Amino acid sequence: MQTALPAAAGLGFKPEHFPAIRDTRPALGFFEVHAENYMGAGGPPHRMLTALRQDYALSLHGVGLSIGGAGRLNADHLARLRALVDRYQPESFSEHLAWSSHGTDYLNDLLPLPYTPETLNVVCDHIDEVQTALGRRMLLENPSTYVIFEQSVIPETAFLTEIAQRTGCGLLLDVNNVFVSCTNHRMDPRAWLADFPLHLVGEIHLGGHAEEELPSGPLLIDAHGSPVADPVWALFAETVMRSGPLPTLIEWDNDVPPFADLMAEADRASAILTLAQEARRALAS
Repeated sequence: MQTALPAAAGLGFKPEHFPAIRDTRPALGFFEVHAENYMGAGGPPHRMLTALRQDYALSLHGVGLSIGGAGRLNADHLARLRALVDRYQPESFSEHLAWSSHGTDYLNDLLPLPYTPETLNVVCDHIDEVQTALGRRMLLENPSTYVIFEQSVIPETAFLTEIAQRTGCGLLLDVNNVFVSCTNHRMDPRAWLADFPLHLVGEIHLGGHAEEELPSGPLLIDAHGSPVADPVWALFAETVMRSGPLPTLIEWDNDVPPFADLMAEADRASAILTLAQEARRALAS
């Protein structure tokens, strides 16, 4: 039976940090790994993940299903994913509202979609297929975007809400992606979050971004290579005040720092989750 991730801070697992994790047993709610890194049969990656799984809840985060692709899902990839889910029984599996393949070609990127009824049907069909194949509910993550399609006729929050209602999937709220996309498109991230169905969120992501200054204004890149920015922390605090504490992941995938630096980010997330819980209790009393 699938269980939920604890409503606590977690980290993305990096093999170079395994000795520190093994020796210190940090107080974390869970670890998250990219599913595609563990689709081999064995070796050091699986030995470390097996040891980690004995002590912590686990979130699998996919980057290769191409949920938004126009073609069929790759059956072999889906079978490997099912084998991984069966092997580790993670508390959560998530993927992105994006596409990354065309025919037999796979692109090392998570590309945006036009928000149209046609795209909505494709995404819902693919999520139905994934959830049937895995025998579990999945979470779908809001993307970071840098362009808006002229064809889009459905607001992103409404698009995600409709997917969840039609398929029964949950949502993964990446607060940094909200800030990045809204800044790039000169939109208000708080208005975006006000329209987002927080009751469907099964996990939150927080990460760092890079910034370039263009003649038209700032361009933010979801780079995962730096600390969480202060405006993103503020949005996160406001969000969990509304929703209550949720499983919250610190993402740091590039220019990975020492484990102590990641723990400092996780500790900051934990403190905000605790404050939100205490404030909600005080309001309810």
